Amino acid sequence: MDAPADLLGPDGPFARLVPGFAPRAEQQSMAEAVAATFEVRGTLIAEAGTGTGKTFAYLVPALRSGQKVIVSTGTKNLQDQLFHKDLPVVREALGIPVAVALLKGRANYLCPHRLDLAQGEGRFISREQTRQLQAIVRWAARTRSGDIGELSELPEDSPLWPQVTSSTDNCLGGECPRIADCFLANARRQAQEADLLVVNHHLLFADMALREQGFGELLPGANAVILDEAHQVPEIASGFFGLTLGGNQLRELARDSLGEELREAADSRSVRSAAEALEKAVADLRLALGEGVRRAPWRPHMDDAAIVAAIAHTAERLAALHKALEPMAGRGKGLESCARRAAELKQRFSAVTGATPAGYIHWFETHTRSFTFNLTPLDVAEIFRDKLKARPCAWVFTSATLAVGESFEHFAAQLGIQEAETRRWDSPFDYTRQAVFFVPPDMPDPRAPDYTQRVVEAALPVLEASRGRAFLLFTSHRALQEAAERLRGRIDYPLLVQGEAPRRRLLDEFRRLGNAVLLGTGSFWEGVDVRGDALSLVVIDKLPFASPGDPVLQARIDALRERGQDAFLDYQLPQAVITLKQGVGRLIRDVSDRGVLMICDPRLLTKPYGRTFVESLPRMLRTRSLDAVCRFFMLHASPSASAGVISADSA
Repeated sequence: MDAPADLLGPDGPFARLVPGFAPRAEQQSMAEAVAATFEVRGTLIAEAGTGTGKTFAYLVPALRSGQKVIVSTGTKNLQDQLFHKDLPVVREALGIPVAVALLKGRANYLCPHRLDLAQGEGRFISREQTRQLQAIVRWAARTRSGDIGELSELPEDSPLWPQVTSSTDNCLGGECPRIADCFLANARRQAQEADLLVVNHHLLFADMALREQGFGELLPGANAVILDEAHQVPEIASGFFGLTLGGNQLRELARDSLGEELREAADSRSVRSAAEALEKAVADLRLALGEGVRRAPWRPHMDDAAIVAAIAHTAERLAALHKALEPMAGRGKGLESCARRAAELKQRFSAVTGATPAGYIHWFETHTRSFTFNLTPLDVAEIFRDKLKARPCAWVFTSATLAVGESFEHFAAQLGIQEAETRRWDSPFDYTRQAVFFVPPDMPDPRAPDYTQRVVEAALPVLEASRGRAFLLFTSHRALQEAAERLRGRIDYPLLVQGEAPRRRLLDEFRRLGNAVLLGTGSFWEGVDVRGDALSLVVIDKLPFASPGDPVLQARIDALRERGQDAFLDYQLPQAVITLKQGVGRLIRDVSDRGVLMICDPRLLTKPYGRTFVESLPRMLRTRSLDAVCRFFMLHASPSASAGVISADSA
């Protein structure tokens, strides 16, 4: 039984050893396609619909290949799930002694040296942060991996984490006085020794970008790379093949310079005033960029007098800190590192606030207390294609959402891999019996000022019929907040709203309650797996076209138009279709799941492009009748009865 299809078949080890395992022809076919790609070191683009079991489909040939394989996932949560849950099952079923490792980015590992610095800087820490620091110190004494995800009592966005983890800028490398205790170095050693390594896309592309400078560590030893959740790859690649600098990097330089001076040159105070002046200049620059949180093109702001003055002042303070650090570099490796960082950040700050180079999108983003300046490649296809040519190994790109209709042209063109083999497997779930697609009648144009109010009014009777158990997915935070306010006090079910608690806690609470209504945007459209009766309704407010005000999108639209292409049909529509498929994929997660997909946007039926969306979704029974939806929920325990009721009302 050597073929992957046989191993995943009715007589294979998975059927014998894995509780609830059911052979799926789609999974077996995908496993064979991945194995064939490994053999010829080819490139495969594979869309596997929800329920295919694509993780097992690529892990089986990966573990049996005898090659060094990197598996990259979209998020750290998926990375942990794959490594701690899926991979052990496959290893046990196959009985193969394969060395495996998990590697995350450096910011996920405690840095003992920076923990020492943080403990020595008590004056910078509030009472709450003092409590958090003590918790970190206790955990540091017992952890073996140093993965900060182990310490759940600290929030993910605690301002203390950047102070006790390292970055590329501030890591001392082999010169660190705590190198023998370095958790990151240990994790990287295990990664180099592993036959199968699990990473995430951000780490993989960071390695690709470093490799261009001769520092990449992951790819040189790999025979095959599998990118799961590959629909995220074009956007992530754009970020890593560009140039970014943020206010937090400048603040961290100032803070680290102060700390290293205290540790390595306690008799000196020459760095202190320069570091404090830089911190103030960064704060003033944030104020000059305007109130609120936004993304905007840089070009219209290059002549703003207040911004120009704030940038010049920040550049001067950064240069002054560099000048103060240079003569101190000989006092210790920490100060030497800070001097090097100051020189590098001077150059980077000049680049990201200066003229726009050809082929790049120049934009900035403001956060509550910080900002970032960005130079993003207009097109990463050529860059990425060159990366693949430089690493002649097998490449597998897989996701539940890569195709638009039957075509992979949009995804392949974004990455310059038009010559790749493409395969597509539909979901094995019986959507025509498990789900209903409801487009409510009489909805206004999505641009109408009362549109979100109308979405809420249309959703209320459906929420009653579903007895809660719903995701309401929005295309903007503004719409989400308005809907939350309009729903409060009008439903008898627990209301969970994104932003009011960490994502993981909201999902755990949603599963625990069993009848909650969760409102989300962005990250809740994908990577969320709620099986069973707890989720029986997914409501989507609008077709998820990206905001035309986004500076990156607008630059890409302008470039496509200059080339004579139709920006809407060639870019905006395919991107929106893939995003919608992700949102729809939240509904049916198992063979026993049943539910209603409610898309409120009337453009599905009134615009010619609506057909492109509909034809890209699983085939479901369709209706515009609220009564039919209510009958489905009443009868959903009986598939044959519910199918008969709905078909009579289908549009």
